[in-house]
Amino acid sequence: MTLKNLHGRVAFIFEEIDFDVDQIVGVTNMKTTDIVELTKAAMQSYDKDFAKDVRPGDLIIGNHNFGYGHPHYPPMKAMRHLGISGVIAESFSPGYWRGEISMGFPQIPCPGILNFVSRWDEIEVDWESSLLHNLTQGKKISFEPLPHADFAMLQAGGLENYLKKRFYKSTAIGEKP
Repeated sequence: MTLKNLHGRVAFIFEEIDFDVDQIVGVTNMKTTDIVELTKAAMQSYDKDFAKDVRPGDLIIGNHNFGYGHPHYPPMKAMRHLGISGVIAESFSPGYWRGEISMGFPQIPCPGILNFVSRWDEIEVDWESSLLHNLTQGKKISFEPLPHADFAMLQAGGLENYLKKRFYKSTAIGEKP
């Protein structure tokens, strides 16, 4: 199975270095488990119309060390529920990276991304060539290929599916190798 290229618009650009994703839903909402409530809170400090403007497939852009802080899952659960298909950033915080890749949520390290896109540009991530195409501006930039295991996790849809495929025979469900 190959990983489908991502295609969407730049829904938001987080320019802050060391951006803590908890701010997407607000720290007071970290224990909220209701996805509807999380999505209502998402992006309210940044763009009150975000939920109505975002479309399935859109992506968000981040600066250096995106995801800094505690790797909580609610903010990105809300973003996925709103249709965000991945994050492209100058670089990522290791704890955040590991958690989101394990959840099957694409993270693309792309030095120079902040100078390459504007909000609402239409972009495409081409996994095979490791190129990001800015279809609005007619230009392209290379991104860092993902480590093999991380790419395989994304292909599988997350860590749980990756481990099932790797350690269990597909011919006999639950039979250990």
